[in-house]
Amino acid sequence: MQTILGANGQIGEELARELKRNFTSGIRIVSRKATKINNTDEVFSADLSIREKAIEAVKGSETAYFTLGLPISSDLWEQQFPLILQNVIDACKINGTRLVFFDNTYMYPQNERILNEETVFEPVGRKGRVRKQMAEMVLKEIQSGELEAVICRAPEFYGPGKTQSITNTFVFNNIKADKRLKVPVKADKKRSLIWTPDASRATALIGNTPDAFGHTWHLPVDDSHLTYKEFIALAADIYSRELKYTVVPETFFTIAALFNTKVKELQELLPRYKHDNIFDDSKFRKRFPAFQVTTYRQGIAAIKNEHNIKA
Repeated sequence: MQTILGANGQIGEELARELKRNFTSGIRIVSRKATKINNTDEVFSADLSIREKAIEAVKGSETAYFTLGLPISSDLWEQQFPLILQNVIDACKINGTRLVFFDNTYMYPQNERILNEETVFEPVGRKGRVRKQMAEMVLKEIQSGELEAVICRAPEFYGPGKTQSITNTFVFNNIKADKRLKVPVKADKKRSLIWTPDASRATALIGNTPDAFGHTWHLPVDDSHLTYKEFIALAADIYSRELKYTVVPETFFTIAALFNTKVKELQELLPRYKHDNIFDDSKFRKRFPAFQVTTYRQGIAAIKNEHNIKA
């Protein structure tokens, strides 16, 4: 049995499909309002902030995947994320279950440094500090030898379905709505974006590779690391239409944050858009050379096709 904790977001859904395709039909879906992804899934609705529910959720599982997300709220993250993760860690230790922790890059420095698995944590803002705390909780368990665990870390998403990110919001949602695209802060800085189905496929692969445990892995990205200017030009070619965009300066976000809580919560992420933001996935590529990474052209074309189907 393999269990997905927080299974009804984009990463969890794609993970369930990939596990079913290539690894196991014994999948348990866990969330507050759990629903099947595959017809063979077992579902378990649970609030993982309750320790007993977390223990019950992973009972009988060989591997548990922590893909749980929360709304972008610093208050909520500080109150809930460390509590939930500690409950999951305890549950895995009690049940003899391996833990696959799906992580992001909020704890990393937001400057021009190339990011790899050895990059020192230097978070900017409250949410970054929470993600640093969570990553260190898992690393502590790995180092103590008390829990068999692995960290799978992904940069900013782009992708189909329920994918939520600045790129999906500012670029693809606006393409679909026939509105002018927006680019945060600068259009000429290189970026690393991960195709969400690739993130889930790679996580499933790591979770089913015994010698991958005990490590942190950067999940694979298209290594062309396009700037937003180049990315939008590629999208214009694929969509066969002119795509105009506006670069939104940091001062706009500062002013808008006074009136909009969602914009306020985004502010701590803005420094990364001032610099090249390169995510080094060479460790993964060396260990899993057969993994086929989705190119930006392939990913954008898939989003275009999805938009056309829904139109």
